[in-house]
Amino acid sequence: MPEQPHILVVDDDTRLRQLLKKYLADNGYLVSTAANAAEARQQLEAMAFDLLVLDVMMPGENGLELARSLRVDSSVPILLLTAMGESSDRIAGLETGADDYLTKPFEPRELLLRISSILRRSSRDAPPETPICRFGRFTFDTARGELLTDGTLVHLTSAEASLLTLLACAPGETLSREDLAERSGNGSNPRTVDVQVTRLRKKIEDDPRLPRYLQTVRGRGYVLWADKG
Repeated sequence: MPEQPHILVVDDDTRLRQLLKKYLADNGYLVSTAANAAEARQQLEAMAFDLLVLDVMMPGENGLELARSLRVDSSVPILLLTAMGESSDRIAGLETGADDYLTKPFEPRELLLRISSILRRSSRDAPPETPICRFGRFTFDTARGELLTDGTLVHLTSAEASLLTLLACAPGETLSREDLAERSGNGSNPRTVDVQVTRLRKKIEDDPRLPRYLQTVRGRGYVLWADKG
């Protein structure tokens, strides 16, 4: 974890926003705040953050919309806060690419634990010093989340890029569906990983039904076979 991680708290509730700022600052974090999505965007353009604590229900652009928009070109970890506790609401939040979801009201200590967990995962999943992974005619930059084929950029969704990053950072290593789901922000849903793998294969395999690079290890998970050297 970086020294004194910088957190941006985005919530239209002034009282809660200030309480969170004080509580997180008292527990060793550098904290900035924003009252809405527009203010959050201004802050994000001005500086880098280690984590966003983002309220879902806000006037104007809500938290889900902001999270989905940020995931187009940003991998900043996102913890959603919401008063809606139904499983469908949680799934909707995680489908935006958010890393975790906490229902209001919550225990402050749980918030700290969730934040600490996300930051540890973020640090653990950091790209290696040599971020380039090559397989066949493809080159994947794990730091940028960019896939090229013969010099041409291949469009990846944020979920596909996140999954491919995890696999490319551990070439030749079998990663379980459950681990991939948790670390890629898919809400610990292995079925979502299966969907993303199917989509990735259509983009990187000559025959997705007989994959050469992104292979299934029966009963264990998935592995990406990269070129040696």
